[in-house]
Amino acid sequence: MRYPSLDAFLERPPPGFGKGPLSLILAEDGVEVASTIAHHLARGFRDVILLAPEALRALPGHENTVHVVQYDVYREGALVSAVNATIARVPGTWIHYCHNAEYLFYPFCETRSVGEMLAFHAEERRQAMLTYVIDLYAGDLALHPDAVALDDAWLDRSGYYALARKDPANEWQPKERQLDFYGGLRWRFEEHIPYARRRIDRISLFRARPGLRLLPDFTLSDEEMNTHSCRWHNNLTAAVCSFRTAKALRTNPGSRHAIHSFRWPNSVKFEWHSQQLMDLGLMEPGQWF
Repeated sequence: MRYPSLDAFLERPPPGFGKGPLSLILAEDGVEVASTIAHHLARGFRDVILLAPEALRALPGHENTVHVVQYDVYREGALVSAVNATIARVPGTWIHYCHNAEYLFYPFCETRSVGEMLAFHAEERRQAMLTYVIDLYAGDLALHPDAVALDDAWLDRSGYYALARKDPANEWQPKERQLDFYGGLRWRFEEHIPYARRRIDRISLFRARPGLRLLPDFTLSDEEMNTHSCRWHNNLTAAVCSFRTAKALRTNPGSRHAIHSFRWPNSVKFEWHSQQLMDLGLMEPGQWF
């Protein structure tokens, strides 16, 4: 079903909405919208909200499982605004958010649903999960000029690093258990990326509650929910495997003609499997086996 606005959907949601994990997908264009939806449905999200421009219609086969909401996807902070509007309506529900051509992976996601994973995470008294945005890119830009190709997807196996997150209230003491993460295409092609958009960490899985807000840098208003682990041991983390940066670099006239290939000696073919991401150290299983 298609809704004329997000407010219209949230005011009169379908029966059962908010009773399980939900995923908000903002479609900036028509690239891999169907595969993005299918991937998140396969992970076990009970509800998928597709935020889409007017020109993008409901996709065949998904009319009854995806709530298509007409939305101004091009305005500044569009995804953050949508997430915050949704938080207020579904207290207690786990929310995930992403763009089209972005795919959530968590440890053992091939055999365990997102609900199972979040139930374990909640048992460890965690209300949010750190995710790393791992850049994907087509190996052959001559064949795939927009850098998007599911069957020819590559990623960087190294070049990732973290810096202590500064605390504006205390310049001598960084924030506890919070780090700023960098790497991937935003690191290798940083001359084309604004400084404020070079980080690859997001808190893109969290439990909604009254008063909680998603901030423009994809952290939350509750500082404890921005931590990468609890005080006593490592926790689960996840990865958002994303073609978005590669697509943007190939779309922007300022970078398109400067980049002839994204591959380098540390590129590896993406296997579309969580074990590869764990082997590369790009997500953490914590105590979940």
